[in-house]
Amino acid sequence: MLRVEGVSRSFGDRLVLDDVGFEVGRGRLTGFVGGNGAGKTTTMRIILGVLAADAGHVTLDGVPLGPEQRRDFGYMPEERGLYPKMRAVEQIAYLGRLHGLSRSDATDRARDLLTRLGLGERADDPVENLSLGNQQRAQIAAALIHDPTVLVLDAPFSGLDPMAVETGLGLLGEYAASGVPVLFSSHQLDLVERLCDDLVIIAGGRIRAAGAREDLRETYGQKRWEILT
Repeated sequence: MLRVEGVSRSFGDRLVLDDVGFEVGRGRLTGFVGGNGAGKTTTMRIILGVLAADAGHVTLDGVPLGPEQRRDFGYMPEERGLYPKMRAVEQIAYLGRLHGLSRSDATDRARDLLTRLGLGERADDPVENLSLGNQQRAQIAAALIHDPTVLVLDAPFSGLDPMAVETGLGLLGEYAASGVPVLFSSHQLDLVERLCDDLVIIAGGRIRAAGAREDLRETYGQKRWEILT
């Protein structure tokens, strides 16, 4: 289990995260929901060790995270970070080799991931020739190339059409089913509510609600009536 406990972070005089705490269970898809500036990206960067927390800590199965554990994490930033001139398959394979895969294994795995994400026919195109949505799919493949032990994805479905969203979620669901904690942020509450096992809702740098989807719906949802005619 990935656990965030009592994490706070300020930038100058501005408190961005205030005693943030939640859990991402193994075998669970956890949606991280909040508006722009709510603190989602800062929280994810602290989980990844890109930023340090002013207070609190992050653990995996009770063990504080260090550089070695984080090497096996899969991370997709909100900003696109692929080299535009490289072919998509070459780019993903290169990242796999940085994680210790052989050239042939990295290439084979890159092609397989791109195919499963609907980019098989565009795998040999330069990244800059792909649409923004297809670049987004390539970035999902980049996060998965090394079979990560934890997945942290910042707005992975932004700009994707409904079919691409379903394809990506299916792939992430497979990782969750294998025991990988999966945390992804989204502005689309309806998407997260429909597809995630657990939700974490953040606003103003504080966690407002967290737990299983059905429990949150029961606690906070309004009654719905169906009229049959």
